[in-house]
Amino acid sequence: MKKTEIKSTPRRRAAATPARAQAADDPTAIIVRMAEERVAIEGVDPEIDGGRFPAKAIVGRPFEVEVDVFGEGHDMVDAAILWRRVGEDGWTEAPLEATDNQRWAGTFTPLANAMHEYTVIGWRDVWGMWQSEVSKKQAAGVSITLELEEGVRLVAASAQAGERGTADDRIALTQLAAGMKAADDGTRFAVLTGEEAGALMRRAGHRANLTRYHRVLRLWVDRPAAAFSAWYELFPRSMSGDPHRHGTFDDVIARLPYVRGLGFDVLYFPPIHPIGLTNRKGKNNTLDAQPDDVGSPYAIGAAEGGHDALHPELGGFEAFKRLIDAAREQGLEIALDYALNCSPDHPWIKQHPDWFDWRPDGSIRYAENPPKKYEDIVNVRFYDGDKVIPEVWIAQRDVFLFWISHGVKIFRVDNPHTKAYAFWEWVIAEVQKQHPDVLFLSEAFTRPKVMHRLAKVGFSQSYSYFTWRTTKEELTEYMLELTRTEKRHTMRVNFFVNTPDINPVYLQTSGRAGHQVRLVLASSLAGNYGVYSGFELCEATPIPGREEYLNSEKYEIRAWDWDRPGNIRDDIARMNMLRQTHPALQEFANVEFYNMWNDNILFYGKRTEDKSSFLLFAVNLDPHNGQGADFEVPLWEFGLPDNASIEVEDLVQNYTFTWSGKYQH
Repeated sequence: MKKTEIKSTPRRRAAATPARAQAADDPTAIIVRMAEERVAIEGVDPEIDGGRFPAKAIVGRPFEVEVDVFGEGHDMVDAAILWRRVGEDGWTEAPLEATDNQRWAGTFTPLANAMHEYTVIGWRDVWGMWQSEVSKKQAAGVSITLELEEGVRLVAASAQAGERGTADDRIALTQLAAGMKAADDGTRFAVLTGEEAGALMRRAGHRANLTRYHRVLRLWVDRPAAAFSAWYELFPRSMSGDPHRHGTFDDVIARLPYVRGLGFDVLYFPPIHPIGLTNRKGKNNTLDAQPDDVGSPYAIGAAEGGHDALHPELGGFEAFKRLIDAAREQGLEIALDYALNCSPDHPWIKQHPDWFDWRPDGSIRYAENPPKKYEDIVNVRFYDGDKVIPEVWIAQRDVFLFWISHGVKIFRVDNPHTKAYAFWEWVIAEVQKQHPDVLFLSEAFTRPKVMHRLAKVGFSQSYSYFTWRTTKEELTEYMLELTRTEKRHTMRVNFFVNTPDINPVYLQTSGRAGHQVRLVLASSLAGNYGVYSGFELCEATPIPGREEYLNSEKYEIRAWDWDRPGNIRDDIARMNMLRQTHPALQEFANVEFYNMWNDNILFYGKRTEDKSSFLLFAVNLDPHNGQGADFEVPLWEFGLPDNASIEVEDLVQNYTFTWSGKYQH
């Protein structure tokens, strides 16, 4: 790749005008303008909603672009990607290579956590056409004297134009043209069709009818943690080990070695702000809270403060700083829940009553998701009817900036789909303008198009339907949707196996084996995955008939026996170790599904582009019964015949063995 200036950049085609206006225009000008786009450039991928939204990439990882580029008749064409960080002068050029059916593909590797832009150029490959034509005629025994003279003139014209390449390249072109003037036909043919002349003309030769794609597309480039992370969620207030004593940040600090020992790199907390007293929820979401009930942390705001305050029993900001520093020393990042909820006691209600909805009887409207009611929560509104309330937007942005100033760079956003899409697009861009390394996780379990829209407006990661995809068919179909469609460029999923809100039926009914199954699937299929504490203990006791935990930590302090029998801590640590040591597991869209003839077993592989890291997984989806099956070893991936033998390492039981032949059991 190199920096390049496109000197013969064509103008963009003018928008269509009424016939009368065109008739009054100079026909020659119209012809010249339209003829500038002689090379067809179509079907750029990715191009998100016609360029409305940026695609996503990761610092240091190749970003692939595909496009259709073709010329008229039998014309040969060539093409390249132009890319740069927004605000830079000049472009960096990366080559495109023809694949099939006039499709081209190429990559470039952005190195900065920032907004980038890219487009595609194509041109008639006059030199390539000349080389092809003269070689065919030579092979057929036809005289090529005139054709060779044309080749010399093409070289001379490129040297004289001096459009491209280095000063040394232009000198080399001049010398090549001069040296060929007196040469005989045999010498001319050998030199001009040789690799050295071809490489020189590709670097510095004239690009005929250079055409630029009509759009410049944007690309947001995140730091690596946006695409590869392992999250562990816990309630700080439950970290004391005593259900009768509220936990503190210092108690959390004492738990950091445990979390890091499991191999996680993100430690995520539900809201840590003061909790309201009005309509406070009791245990198991009851409406008759007792004096010692701690309430839901999602009912944010009390006399002690709102979204920029800490719950007083957790400790003050000095304790919070100790936690941030201690986590960093352990290799952990702290992620905070950003919930745009207010309890009826939130200071904003008195300070800014116009930010909230009020009922005809003068009471404030609390949150509802019929038939669910959240009497301890009221919602901030972003619009007053059709009119936006800018002060609300700015206040929410400032909450993000406040916590960033205290060392937080990852936010899990609660129910973003119930707030304005335009707000998220604005606030994420505002925050990342100052702090491009900040990451946002969208907690939106809703309709697919809404989830995808949130990803497109800027969320770094997204919750997904993985929680409810349990069969071989469902998992395969969903993974192909996420990795083979446009979503691979915008929607980075985070496969949470459970959450404080969701105790899936599969986990409720599958016991320890089911927890192992979901762990392996989440941690191996997705670049980002997460668990809510208690999962490692196989805790799954539900409220009967509901996908909710009985005695939920959302409404009470719990004390856990972290060593209780039947836990799967070793399995979690092993999967996280595999993720860290095998590059194939650090990508998402590289999954391939292979044949295993049993619908209870999901058989898939993850591999790096060069196949230096290649892992196969056979996961029994049936948590109650052992299963077996015949399957195909993907020998073809290594260019091996069906009867080849291949050495395999079992990463679960740590031994090596040999598979002989394509079919195994």
